[in-house]
Amino acid sequence: MDRSRRAALIRALARRREDRSAVRFFAVPPDAAPEELVASDVLEPRLPEIPNAVEEALSGAAFRQMRARDRLRAVLTSDLGPVPDGGRAEAVFARPPGDLPALIGLAEQLVALAAADARERVLVWSCGKCATRYAIPVAALPAGSLRCERCGAEVDLSAQRSLGEHALGRPSEDAIAFSRKELAAFFREAMARGWPVFVSGERPR
Repeated sequence: MDRSRRAALIRALARRREDRSAVRFFAVPPDAAPEELVASDVLEPRLPEIPNAVEEALSGAAFRQMRARDRLRAVLTSDLGPVPDGGRAEAVFARPPGDLPALIGLAEQLVALAAADARERVLVWSCGKCATRYAIPVAALPAGSLRCERCGAEVDLSAQRSLGEHALGRPSEDAIAFSRKELAAFFREAMARGWPVFVSGERPR
């Protein structure tokens, strides 16, 4: 796909999507024509709407002997001529078949990082008298009950009386792990289809 067609493709995709997130990955068939694009022609990861989701998800991973975030920055700052869509850069991040092994390797790293980010699971109980909450790791769950430190009432620690299972850690950390898994699935699917992976976003300063 030559530069002029690629720029037209980006403008067509931008008009179909109001999301102006900082960085966006997508893949389209290698012979896609902007005027003929339909929704099924565009493959994208389903990422949570949090700032810097892509950059944070790529943190700690490598692509072709360089940090994946540095690769992202290099692609977006490459000399592509006029930036389409009012100041947003775009370029090819990976193209099959040459980049297939490297992108699959990146996907595997992202899955491993997501697994390493898995938070310890806890069960939560609430004191029936004062509503004080207690979270106890599932792996260290004691039998019986405990005395509420606030009001002295007995809190039944049976699993059926708990408020459910939760993960320790900040919600944003769970979102990053989810983003890593979504990006990994997206990269694998794009390579399986033989579609080039594009990245679009604000040109880094």
